[in-house]
Amino acid sequence: MQERYGFNQKSHLRAAVIAIVTVIFAIGVGFATFSMSQKSIQYKLLTWSVVSPERVDLVFEVRRIGSDPLDCVVRAQDSQRIDVGYYVIAVPSGNDLEEVNLSLRTLSPAFVVEVLTCVQSGDPTRVPGPQFPAGVAPPPQPWAPNSQQ
Repeated sequence: MQERYGFNQKSHLRAAVIAIVTVIFAIGVGFATFSMSQKSIQYKLLTWSVVSPERVDLVFEVRRIGSDPLDCVVRAQDSQRIDVGYYVIAVPSGNDLEEVNLSLRTLSPAFVVEVLTCVQSGDPTRVPGPQFPAGVAPPPQPWAPNSQQ
C-alpha cells in the first residue's frame, strides 16, 4: 500500500544522502573561497600623534605570510581631507609580524593619518598615489629612512 502512493523508503534515503552531500560540498566551496580571499598581508595603524605642524609620528604593524619585503603607503590629511603628507615606506624582509615607527613630514597640521595599503615590493599597480591639490607636491621626508617618492 505504501508503494502504491509513491512512497518508497529507498528513494527518501537516497534524497537525504544527496542533500547532505550537496550541503557538505557547498560548505567546502564556501570555506575554500573565503580562505583564498583572505589577504596574505594585513596592516593596522596602532597610534599616531601630531608632534608639530610639520610632523606626525606614527606606529603601525604589518602581518605577512612569509618574509617578503613590502611597500606600505602612509598618508596624512587635513580637516578637509586634503593630503598634507604622503610616503611609501619599504619594510624589509623579516618576521611575520613587524612594527614600523615612522616620522612623517606634513605641509600643515594633520587631522587624519592612515596606512592606505601594504603590498609586496615591486607591485606598484596596487599602490594608490598621492592626492595633493594641483601644483602641490608631497613634502620631502627628511626623517624617513628610505624615501621612494
